[in-house]
Amino acid sequence: MATLRDIAQRAHVSPATVSRVLNNDLTLSVTAETRTNILKIATGLNYQKANHPNARFQKHIALVQWYSESKEEDDLYYMTIREGIEQQAPKYGFDVMRIFHNELSKIPKDIDGIIAVGKFSTEQVGQLKEISRNLVFIDDDQFPNGFDTILTDFRYGIKQVVDFFVQQNIQDIGLIYGEELSTDKLRVIPDFRYNSFKKALDKYQLFDSELCFKGDFTKQSGYEQMSYAIRQKKLPHAFFISNDPMAAGALKALQEHKIDVPKRVQVFSFNNTSLASLVNPELSSVDVATTQMGSAAVDLMQNLLTDPRHVAKRIDLATKLIFRQSTIYQ
Repeated sequence: MATLRDIAQRAHVSPATVSRVLNNDLTLSVTAETRTNILKIATGLNYQKANHPNARFQKHIALVQWYSESKEEDDLYYMTIREGIEQQAPKYGFDVMRIFHNELSKIPKDIDGIIAVGKFSTEQVGQLKEISRNLVFIDDDQFPNGFDTILTDFRYGIKQVVDFFVQQNIQDIGLIYGEELSTDKLRVIPDFRYNSFKKALDKYQLFDSELCFKGDFTKQSGYEQMSYAIRQKKLPHAFFISNDPMAAGALKALQEHKIDVPKRVQVFSFNNTSLASLVNPELSSVDVATTQMGSAAVDLMQNLLTDPRHVAKRIDLATKLIFRQSTIYQ
């Protein structure tokens, strides 16, 4: 049976520190990383001391992602959401089972709860509900169906981007956005950024549907849509692009045509993954609190499993603008 000393040795802290963390002593001055690491080790060792606050919360949670593992590596947005879930789970003693590409048949029938990340058809939601009524969705608004949901506030961040361009007297602002299908091909998922973008530009009577180009959220799609926009010989002076991979592809097309960024065309992306600072020029991007989305979902699951008075919640996390080299900012 694991002891405090076993946990302390693995965590490289004193047994006293382990004891205070496991007893939820919030006055203890340790980093969140150390606290999470201790809880994770305790869970991994099946530490069962009676006063361990998580002993009664040894639950098994399925993390269902609509992306495949390889596609997740290409789009860091969902990867950082997953990391947020995995970092927060040990706080409640949750054991997380990862399910990629909606392979729902792999979820054990006795699972305690499911955190579903991505986009799901009505049929897939029904399948999830049959496996467990304890469901939390991330990035898919299932609140109208009575399920806890974590979302990003698209509207305000996109409004800020549009306001930023208009303040520079830019009258022609383009959009590269995406459209997807659920993995069972039964649901078309529109890009909700499109409506927010249109609404923000309608305020200035500047929306032009001919400056909107639809792709599929991949880097290649961004490259193709920007190349098409260039060939149309009606290239806007600014673009809002729905995610960082598409924006990276768009930058490649602009560079191949020797179009200066940001002097001739300014580019503002969305998500602010690590990719945004790795391309040249670095991308200005709307920062999304992806890690916090993951941790908030775990908090909701904990409440769902322990509070008999739990009611479904819809949580919208705020965004903020991060300015880099792809825009002119003074």
